[in-house]
Amino acid sequence: MPEPTSGRGARSPALHLTIDPASDLPLYRQVYDGLREAILAGRLPPGARLPATRELAKDLAVSRNTVLVAFEQLRSEGYLVGRRGGGTHVRAGIPDVLLRVPKRRESRRIEQAAAGTRVPTGVSAPGKPAGKLSARGTNLVERATSLVEFAGLAPVPFQLGLPATDAFPARVWSRLGARRWRLGNMNLGHADPAGEVELRQALASYVTTARGAHCTPDNVLVVNGAQQALHLIAQVLLDPGDSVWIEDPGYGGAQAAFVAAGARIVPVRVDNEGLDVGAGEEAAGAARLAYVTPSHQYPLGSVMSAARRLRLLAWARRAGAYIIEDDYDSEFRFAGRPLPCLQGLDTDQSASGHASCVLYVGTLSKTLVPGLRLGYMVVPDHLVDALRAARAALDRHTSTTDQAVLADFIGLGHYARHVRRVRNLCAERQAALVTAIASTLGELLSVNTDAAGLHVVGRLPGNMDDRAASRAAAAEGVRAAALSTHRIAPPSPSPEPGGLLLGYGGFDERRIRWGVDRLHRALTRMHQPS
Repeated sequence: MPEPTSGRGARSPALHLTIDPASDLPLYRQVYDGLREAILAGRLPPGARLPATRELAKDLAVSRNTVLVAFEQLRSEGYLVGRRGGGTHVRAGIPDVLLRVPKRRESRRIEQAAAGTRVPTGVSAPGKPAGKLSARGTNLVERATSLVEFAGLAPVPFQLGLPATDAFPARVWSRLGARRWRLGNMNLGHADPAGEVELRQALASYVTTARGAHCTPDNVLVVNGAQQALHLIAQVLLDPGDSVWIEDPGYGGAQAAFVAAGARIVPVRVDNEGLDVGAGEEAAGAARLAYVTPSHQYPLGSVMSAARRLRLLAWARRAGAYIIEDDYDSEFRFAGRPLPCLQGLDTDQSASGHASCVLYVGTLSKTLVPGLRLGYMVVPDHLVDALRAARAALDRHTSTTDQAVLADFIGLGHYARHVRRVRNLCAERQAALVTAIASTLGELLSVNTDAAGLHVVGRLPGNMDDRAASRAAAAEGVRAAALSTHRIAPPSPSPEPGGLLLGYGGFDERRIRWGVDRLHRALTRMHQPS
């Protein structure tokens, strides 16, 4: 057994963990990977007691919090168990099959995401057929890497897209489900690919009242989240080579869906009035489709002006194009009244002969919890049958039991009450984040309050690289996505100052203050002259 040595590159005398200070992989992930590999390889057998977190942190020359985050992740995945007064042990009930998992190369997902690179594992270099992926498949995987970078990991401030899961009314949901089962009122057979009638009626009523949409239950299709809706639309409406307008900066998941259909991505700049329709017309006036987030642009937060909305609709009618309106977080508006949804403005007959060119995409992952995978579309009459058939070919339908409970949850008024509660909670969490940043980070990060949403944009000093700042934050156990990784077009000769996207919806004030302290450490270290 080697003698203990000092410094970041030290090895634990008991566990033989190596921490590489030159690696872009966050320190907590290096500790997690090392411990997990030791468990799977049998070097840490079931029941083995791990060193105390302070002891291990000192031995590896890392912060105790780094070790705590790694331990917590391993506990959440079932590898470790804590015993009151007895420390932390390897769980005794780990299945033998897990202990025979072959070694694999160390995952580089997190550092690639932080650095903004897109080099997915398993994709061969050009000219090497071993991976056997198509060109479209390779492009899709590269663009979709960010969607899986934190899959299965415990939430860490300031992860994006995470709602207030701690506020989910689990008892109400459970009670409604138990009532359905008790009454025998569940459809356990194959169901309508468009969704259960009760739920479509509830959703149509909700989106008409809350968002000003024009629809009937026949226009509503229930899907497994907004991402599935985007893929369905892309597969049905796009041919390879078709041009699609995408907001720049914008949502990577939309890009992935359109690339999977073989589309040509046309980045269109965004300003404080939303997508610049004139720039889109100049770049690709004959585009087949435009993807927009008009109620709260992702990620910058601007609201598309009424003039831009009308101009976008006029362009779509002239061009015979479609518009996807992604209304991903419209419920989280803290000040003022939002404009009605774009779909509600689309009432004129278009030049191509159909009555509507807007496909509205809504999600319940932000207002409820992502784990339910529930979303919906509101689509024009002439597309209902096509999208319904495409959904059947994809995966038949969404869980009928979840649909039944959601229909009751909305119909009995629980959803409206829950949205009001969560809206107020998220407003408080945003205020806590902005206050903590202002008092702790000073000139290192400037943040303005946002009238809506689940994240804010923190602007860095002009000379600070946001991707490097994101990596530094990751090394402190904090997830702060770089704004530049959401941009599509190459940077201009005079690029804008970088920024960090900070999600707050899923974290209470204690966790938010903790995250700001860690972010302060990361940015201070970067800002200090070498």
